[in-house]
Amino acid sequence: MTLHMEGTEGEDQEQEQEQEREEAEQVREEEYAGTGRRRRGASRTRRRVVTVGVVAAVVAAAGAALLVRPWPRGTEDAAPERPSHSTAPVQRTSLASGLRLDGELGHAPADEITAQGQGTFTKLPKTGEHVRLGGTLYEIDARPVVLFRGSRPFWRVLEKGMSDGPDVKDLERNLTDLGYANAAGLTVDEEFTDATAAAVERWQKALGVRTTGSVELGRVAVLPYGDVQVEEVVAKPGATAGAGGTVLKVTTTDVYATVKPTEDQLPQLPPGGKVTVRLDAGGSVEGEITSITRDTGQGSEGDPGGPGDPDGETEPTVSIRLSDQKRAAAALRGGRVGAAVTVPEKKADDVLVVPVTALLAMTGGGYGVEVVRPGPAEPVLVPVRVGLIVANQAEVEGRLKEGDKVVVPA
Repeated sequence: MTLHMEGTEGEDQEQEQEQEREEAEQVREEEYAGTGRRRRGASRTRRRVVTVGVVAAVVAAAGAALLVRPWPRGTEDAAPERPSHSTAPVQRTSLASGLRLDGELGHAPADEITAQGQGTFTKLPKTGEHVRLGGTLYEIDARPVVLFRGSRPFWRVLEKGMSDGPDVKDLERNLTDLGYANAAGLTVDEEFTDATAAAVERWQKALGVRTTGSVELGRVAVLPYGDVQVEEVVAKPGATAGAGGTVLKVTTTDVYATVKPTEDQLPQLPPGGKVTVRLDAGGSVEGEITSITRDTGQGSEGDPGGPGDPDGETEPTVSIRLSDQKRAAAALRGGRVGAAVTVPEKKADDVLVVPVTALLAMTGGGYGVEVVRPGPAEPVLVPVRVGLIVANQAEVEGRLKEGDKVVVPA
């Protein structure tokens, strides 16, 4: 009996010890597994950091060359796929320009003349009236406001003892052009001298105003051109002149032809380009392209830019100054405002061409195209020289060959 009890107690102790060993082993395995998970997690974290650093370096390098394209987003465990590109082939062909567009005669867009001083409008011009350089545009308190030509409006009183400035130079140039000074007696510069004051007094005497030798603020209206034509009179006789209020809308007296090309035709009409303009009134005159403008405005609700223009931007307008102003002005006065504009023909035979939209402006100047090579690599930027552009096709020279694929906007 006693031996049986002792054996039973020994077996129980052995079972308890075995169970404790198994529990300790399980704990060790769980700790090891947890440590492994932590190690594997740390390893992934380092890989992510390294990957981000490499991508950032590549983006910086790409930006220094030209531009940064969006990088495709990959997953943590899968390599990013190569992005798809819309492409067009490099073609070998011949280009020929030559363009005829219908337009009309008119004046340049109007400029506003604003009041700078206080007083009462005592005299205003009539719509259509011509005012010459040095002439009176309107009167405030029975004293004239005179037209001068210059780069910017006068913003202070011009008088002896003032600091030097470009407004003084504009004043002296106008006084010389109008005959109140000459090169022998007045140096046109930025310094207001005794000779400047003397010229101002001669000018004031001719205007019939008090001779002070100084020019009050608001007594001169400065525009970038000389003679003007009054397009609209905004102020009313007897009204009080308020600083900043619009008095007149005027335009240059020069006659222009304007045309509205399509986007594909626009590259053939660069500023400074020479064209021939045939007048409906008879005869042809030469013209020079002076500006390209786009009018934006609000149309009806839901149609900000008018028909066919959801972005609020209308088609371009090209202005052409005509060389024979006498003939052009006569045609305009006679109501014969029609004009046909012809661009001289240019040719480029057997050349490589790409779509204009494939051209990229490079930060260092010039242009380039992105060429898609066979394989998984990213497109290669290839600098090119651009020649003739006709109907959305651009002549290019560079390390390209017929059949190469260039990236174009999707």
